Amino acid sequence: MFLLACEGIFIGVVLGLTGAGGGVLAIPLLMWSQSWSVSQAAPIALIATTIASGAGTIQGLLQHTVRYKAAIWIALLSIPSVYIGVTLSKIIPIHYITVLFCIVMLISACRYFIKKPIKSLNLCHTHESTGRFIWNTKTRGYLGGLGIFLGIVTGLLGVGGGFILVPTLKKISNLSMCCISATSLMIIFLVGSIALVTQMSSGYHYPLSITFVFVITAFIGMFIGRFLQHYIHEQIIHKVFALLLGCIAIITLYRM
Repeated sequence: MFLLACEGIFIGVVLGLTGAGGGVLAIPLLMWSQSWSVSQAAPIALIATTIASGAGTIQGLLQHTVRYKAAIWIALLSIPSVYIGVTLSKIIPIHYITVLFCIVMLISACRYFIKKPIKSLNLCHTHESTGRFIWNTKTRGYLGGLGIFLGIVTGLLGVGGGFILVPTLKKISNLSMCCISATSLMIIFLVGSIALVTQMSSGYHYPLSITFVFVITAFIGMFIGRFLQHYIHEQIIHKVFALLLGCIAIITLYRM
């Protein structure tokens, strides 16, 4: 249980620092420590990152850094596609899902590590004074499309999708990194909650002791990460995160 607790704190810290990556790192760590498959590890990783993201969401709302209307819109559009992802996860063989999961990690690692800082296309405009989105057809379309894609990824791979959310929001808007991180956490919480309800309604039963330890320690790690975010440069966080993703993906493929 000590190893499990350390993993939970680590995942919480990563989630707090980046607003992303908790689930995508939690799954391989649980696979190694518990000798589980992707399908066994994904629900535990998802419930931990969802609850930890909920804590970060509350903090962001209190600090007025969450664009909550955008988060709710993206989450609403993800509902049908979460069911599609969960259905696909039952049809596609575990071996292929594991390979797909590792490919997603490697692509994400390359995007974070190799490319230059993301330049915003400013497709979704925001008010200069308030920093909130200007809601029009284009804004609804881009954010809604992101929600649909996010739901499929969450349902299929059992991850919150933060590693997709953060760079995408940075690309299509001119929100500050602080707002993107906080908004990403709220989206992960909402979409993760939908996926959890879908999993439980399909008959999944969580191993209570393992789930409890992992969730509580991830919850604690979240607040540590949110605190450290103010003292570590954004580029350093991204480089370290990319290296972790790449190493874990390669090791997971090797162990298959």
